[in-house]
Order: sequence, then structure tokens, then C-alpha cells
Amino acid sequence: MKVQKINFVEVLIKSLIQNFLVLKINQDLDHYNSNTPLALSLGMFDGVHRGHFSIIEKLNKIASEKNLESGILTFWPHPRKVINPQDEVLLLNTLDEKIELLNQAGIQNLFLKTFDEDFRNLTGEDFCREILIKKLNVKHLIIGYDHTFGKNKSGNFDLLKQLSTELDFEVEQLGPVDFHHQHISSTKIRTALAEANIIEANEMLGYPYMLSGKVIHGKKIGRTIGYPTANIEVAEGKLLPKKGAYIVEVYVDGQFFKGMLSIGTNPTVNGDKLSTEVYILDFDKYIYDEIITVKFRDFLHDEIKFEGLEKLIEKLDLDKKLTQEFQF
Repeated sequence: MKVQKINFVEVLIKSLIQNFLVLKINQDLDHYNSNTPLALSLGMFDGVHRGHFSIIEKLNKIASEKNLESGILTFWPHPRKVINPQDEVLLLNTLDEKIELLNQAGIQNLFLKTFDEDFRNLTGEDFCREILIKKLNVKHLIIGYDHTFGKNKSGNFDLLKQLSTELDFEVEQLGPVDFHHQHISSTKIRTALAEANIIEANEMLGYPYMLSGKVIHGKKIGRTIGYPTANIEVAEGKLLPKKGAYIVEVYVDGQFFKGMLSIGTNPTVNGDKLSTEVYILDFDKYIYDEIITVKFRDFLHDEIKFEGLEKLIEKLDLDKKLTQEFQF
């Protein structure tokens, strides 16, 4: 399978503009050469949730105490896209969202490794010797409680412990972070979003679930009933919560507004194409082609097919009242 290369320059410029990036991004490991010793963790870090933050907090602490730099090695595209290319892989974060979250968390280095067939066939031991130690100069490695790596999942904590003395690095494994007596995981967050359990998903993430996208032209039906909406172009592969209506925070040009977001096909007007559109309260600016960000705060109701526009407007009026009263 031919793997799509990351547009590194585009990602970097976008992140610099948005986040005043201090995180150093390294894409080409083949030509990476640094004498800087690292405290490192590896994995997809999809969602950069509270379980991941426990690892990041420890990484930053170890790096500070031992005069190392902190780093994350992650993979792009998602390994499942290479292993099972027929599967649809929907992620909690786009690449630029992940970069922003890791930057805010204080990580100093991000290594983006293309997951291709050659890399897939590296054994766990070869990966440790050739990538972690020889290439990245890892001196302290932290992995999650269930993390495996390498061909046939041959790399694990026991292997790393065996190699650590010979290769002169330290390794530790952190336990899970629990939420309501269950381990937090990206999978559980995806399930919560699929069931519209927004508050639960946000508690596991440690921040409101978000999406960003360009405002594109739609059918403009909303403006005819007093509820003009901004249609958001959602990035390919970004996970959307369950169809329905949501209370959201909306960020436009650095300003915050309350909003009502709809995910669905607009069945009342016989729509057939999935759209993501937001009505922004107390807002009337022209924002086509601008990038906006929405953060999910609560679920209003499932997608509904009303008998007519009057019934739809009645429901929108009620949703607006609930959104106005919501405490952000």
C-alpha cells in the first residue's frame, strides 16, 4: 500500500500561526541526528486524553529532573489504515489538533513516523535498538499499561526491561487513569461520542471535544426561518458525535460565542447529505471561507424529522433558550 506523505510544511505553518509553536516537529527520522538525550513515550495519543496527560506530566517531570528533553513518537497515518486499509478509521484528533494539544502540554519534541510496510515489519527488539536508542537517543522511556509495538506485537514492557541495562536506558510503565471505575481510553471516548454522552466524553478527555473547519456554502434554508447557520467543512477522518443537536462553544477570530450545532441530513426539508452546521447566537458577520472552531458542551436531542417548518422553528426556539441558559 502506498502511504500518503504528510504535508509537513503546511502542518507546521498552520500550527505556528495558531499556537506560537514551541514544540519541535521531526518528520524525517531517516535524517534525524541529535545528541540531545530524550525522555520519550510512544503511541497514537489519539485524543490526548487524561490517561495520556498522566504520561506527559511524568515525561516533563523526568526531563526536568534529569536534564533531558521530553518527546512523543507517534505514527501517521493510523496503523490500522495500513494493516486494514478497507476499514474506516475515524480519529478524535486531526494532526494539527494533536500538535496543538501536545504543544500546550509542554512537550518539547514530536516525532511523526510514517507507518508503512517496512516499519510494520520491524520487530520489537529492532525498533528499540535502531529507532529508540540509536536514532532518538532515548534515556528514559515511559509506556502505557497496555502498550505493545513491533511486528506481531513483539515489543512490550518485559522486552524493554530486558534491553534497558544493555542499551543504557531506563523504562517504566504507568498504570491506567480511571473514570467511574473504568480505564480511560480513546476507544471509550469514541463510544461516548457515538452515544452523544458529551459530558462523559469531555470528562475523560479533560477538555471539551472540538472540531475546526472552513465555513462553506450550504442550502441557506436556515436564514429563511431566522436561524442562519455556518456549514463547517469537517476534516476527512475526524470523528463526529452521533447525529443530533448540541450546545457548543464557537470561536471565530479569537472571539467566543454560544452556539447550537446540528449534525445530520436535515430530514425536515428532505436533505440527503450529512452536514455539520452551527447557529451562532448574537452573531451576524460574513464568515464564508474562514476557519471556525466549535467545542461540544452538551447534547440537546436526536435528529428529528418535523411535520413542517413551524414545528422545526418551535424546537429551535426551545433549543436556543436552553443554550442561552447553559452555564459555560
